[in-house]
Amino acid sequence: MKLSITHETVYDYSPAVETAQHMVYLTPVHSAGQQLLSHRLTVTPVPAQVRSMLDVYGNTRSFFSLQVAHRHLRVTGNSEVLTLTSTLPESTLGWENARESFRFRAGAVFDAANEFVFASPMVPRQNEFAHYARPSFLPSMALLDSAMDLMHRIHADFVYESQSTEVNTPALQALMQRKGVCQDFAHIFVACLRSLGLAARYVSGYLLTEPAPGTVKLKGSDASHAWASVYVPDLPVGQRWVHLDPTNDRAGWHCPGEDYVLLAVGRDFSDVSPMRGVIHGGASHILTVGVTVEPVPMSPPMAQGQSQNQSQGTNQSQSLNQGQTPMVFQLPR
Repeated sequence: MKLSITHETVYDYSPAVETAQHMVYLTPVHSAGQQLLSHRLTVTPVPAQVRSMLDVYGNTRSFFSLQVAHRHLRVTGNSEVLTLTSTLPESTLGWENARESFRFRAGAVFDAANEFVFASPMVPRQNEFAHYARPSFLPSMALLDSAMDLMHRIHADFVYESQSTEVNTPALQALMQRKGVCQDFAHIFVACLRSLGLAARYVSGYLLTEPAPGTVKLKGSDASHAWASVYVPDLPVGQRWVHLDPTNDRAGWHCPGEDYVLLAVGRDFSDVSPMRGVIHGGASHILTVGVTVEPVPMSPPMAQGQSQNQSQGTNQSQSLNQGQTPMVFQLPR
């Protein structure tokens, strides 16, 4: 499935911001489960500098700084990706054996997944999570079967309710109140797995949503999405993370489905927040975020002998204009 994503963030400040530095995670990953066809970051007003790089988890993060006073900031990420159908792999590895693989052994080969066993800023390891997870992790039960059962239970036990939590609501609070949004469900799922000594990641991205029958989908009406992935050590190298979405009760190898777009992975939301920054000024602000995910018709195969012009990606393709003309950056895949 070919999908077009527009993620627009607008800040209105009062009084004006004098200087600012921002970091954004708005570039979808290029992986086995999806191909990043194009990405463009547009910033208004024009930044003094911009750069992008891969972080420690393989996500693309972009930095930009603003050295001019501004009352409005608009940051837009436009991406096009090709996603693939996702199925569940087969694994009979018991969850206790998977847990044992993360125990320290002198001379053992380092596995980067070990980092995702430990607590992180927004995902603590607490007994309450282990207690909730236990009914899904019976003795000798396969890790993948246990993780699937836990996903089903969270989906059934929790109520999805917008505005019921904040971006910084502790995962334990969401567990106790049995309601929240996709970020909360992903944090709870990850916390449950880690509390049992298993490796789990937080995943941010997008999900194609369909309008209600008889209605037209509004631009900007979608939202960012979040789910989790569990590490299954007996799967092939490079293919050991299985994705599970407790919000929608869906799972798959490289993504929960072809209607998902993987944006970034981390220990929790704090690693992959779409946009954060440090500003001087702007005592108060109004934040507006709009996300649109749309299917793109697939082009028919070209006849033999036809040619197609292709532009080569560069680290930064910039166009500078006067005044408040936005700056467009073509980021590397």
